[in-house]
Amino acid sequence: MDAAALWQRYQDWLYYHEDLGLYLDVSRMRFDDAFVETLKPKFEKAFRDMAALETGAIANPDEGRMVGHYWLRDPNLAPHPEIKSEIETTIDRIEEFVQKVRIGTVHPPQGQRFTDILSIGIGGSALGPQFVAEALAPDRPPLNIHFIDNSDPAGIDRTLSQLENRLATTLVFVISKSGGTPETRNGMIEVQKVFASRQLDFAKQAVAITGVDSKLDKLAKAEGWLTTFPMADWVGGRTSELSAVGLLAAALQGIDIRAMLAGAKEMDAATRVREVKDNPAALLALAWYYAGNGKGDKDMVVLPYKDSLLLFSRYLQQLVMESLGKEKDLDGNTVHQGIAVYGNKGSTDQHAYVQQLREGVPNFFVTFIEVLQDRSGTSPEIDPGVTSGDYLSGFLQGTRQALYENQRDSITVTVPQVDPRIVGALIALYERAVGLYASLVNINAYHQPGVEAGKKAAAAILELQTKVMAVLRGEAAPVSLTELAQKVGQPEKIESIYQILRHLHANDRGIVFQGNLGQPATLTVSVG
Repeated sequence: MDAAALWQRYQDWLYYHEDLGLYLDVSRMRFDDAFVETLKPKFEKAFRDMAALETGAIANPDEGRMVGHYWLRDPNLAPHPEIKSEIETTIDRIEEFVQKVRIGTVHPPQGQRFTDILSIGIGGSALGPQFVAEALAPDRPPLNIHFIDNSDPAGIDRTLSQLENRLATTLVFVISKSGGTPETRNGMIEVQKVFASRQLDFAKQAVAITGVDSKLDKLAKAEGWLTTFPMADWVGGRTSELSAVGLLAAALQGIDIRAMLAGAKEMDAATRVREVKDNPAALLALAWYYAGNGKGDKDMVVLPYKDSLLLFSRYLQQLVMESLGKEKDLDGNTVHQGIAVYGNKGSTDQHAYVQQLREGVPNFFVTFIEVLQDRSGTSPEIDPGVTSGDYLSGFLQGTRQALYENQRDSITVTVPQVDPRIVGALIALYERAVGLYASLVNINAYHQPGVEAGKKAAAAILELQTKVMAVLRGEAAPVSLTELAQKVGQPEKIESIYQILRHLHANDRGIVFQGNLGQPATLTVSVG
C-alpha cells in the first residue's frame, strides 16, 4: 500500500474520543472491508449479548451468577435497587474510612497514624491494585502499599522485611471473595504469626474485603477486625479493580477514585455504540479476531511507552487469558480458544525482543500504548530542538513502521496522559473488548473452570502428603518409594510422592533419604 493510500486508511479507521482525548488506531491491521462485512452478524449478536449482561442476564449458568462490573461505575444501571444501594453505600463507606485513617480517628494501637498498607490477595485481587498503584500513586503517598500475592515463603519474608519496624503502623487488607482462597489464607496466617511474635494485635490493624457471610467475613467479625468491605457475587476477580478491592487501596494512596470511576463510565458509554467503527472496544475485538483468525492463532504483545504503565501488560494478561482461554464453546464444542498476552514497556524492551518481532516467527500482533504528555512541566533539550520524550515518541513510531514494513500487524492506543480518569477508561475499554470478542467466538468469558481444576489438583497433592507422612511415621525401617506408594494405596502417584518428599527433605521437615538423589529408584526414605 503506497503512502497516500495508507494515510487515507489511517484516517478512515482512526477512532477518537474527544472528552477523554483517547485515540485508537487499527489501520496497521491488514483486514479489508469484505472481512469487516462478514463479521457484522456476529457483532450484532455481540452487542445484544453485552446489553443483556448489563440488564442482569445470568452469564454463568453453572454458577447462577450475573456479571455486573459496569454497574460499579454507573449504579443507575444496576438491575435491582438493592444492588444500586450496595454500590453507592460501599463507595461512601470507603471514603469515610479513608478520611478517618487520614485524620487518625482510625489508627493502630501503637501509633497515631497508619504509615503503610499490606495487601494480601492473589490474581485480580492483587494485579488490579498493583497496576493502579504503579500507574497513579504519588511519589510520596499518604500510605505506602506492599503486596503479598503468592504462597512463596521467601517472597512473604521479603515483603515483611521491607516494612521493618513499621509493622506496628501497617494496615492489613485480606482480600478473597470466597474467604477460602488458599494463597490468601496462607499469607494471612503467616502475617498473623509475625504480628503475634511481636506482641501486635492483628485484628486491630486488619480489614477484610470479601463476600458477605463468607468464611473470611465471619472470621473478621468474630475477631473484631477494624471493618469489612463487600465483594459482590456478580464481580469477578479480574474485573474487580473498580470495586472495594481496588478503590480502598487507591483512595488511601491519595488517588482520585471518583475520577477513575468517571473515566470508566465514559468509556462504557462509548463502547455501547452499535457501529463497529464508532466503538473502540468493538474495534479492538475486530482486530483481535482478524489477527488470530477467530482462533487465537497469534499472541498479543502489549508495549506501553510509559514507565507508569509498566504493569498494564501483566494486568491485561489475566483479564484476557483467564476470560478467553476456554476448552469448550457455548454449544459444547471443543474449540481451545484464547489469546496469549505478554509484554513489558517501550522502549526498554525493544532491546529485548523487537528483533524477533520484526524478523522472527510472525505469530503475534502488537498493541502500542502511547502517552502524549511527556511529563508534568517542561522537558530540557537533549539535542537541539529534541527532548527525551521526543526520542521515546520516535522509538514508538519507528518500531510501528518497521514492523508494518515487514508484514507485522499492530494496534496503537493513544492517551493524553496517565491520570485516574484515563486509567479508569483503559480498564473499561479492555473489559468490554474481552466481552465482545468472547461473543464473536461463542465462548463464556465469565467463568474459569481451568483455574478451579488447578486448585482441586493442588488440594489433592496436600491430601496425599498427609497420607504419606502418616505411613512413614508408622514404619520402623526405611522403605523404597515403590513400597511407600503401595502402602499409601496410590502406586500410580509415585512421582508425586517422590516430589512431595524431595520438597520436605529440602526444607528440613524430617525426611531422610538414602541412595542416589538423581536416581529416585535407588532411594529409601524414612522419618528422621
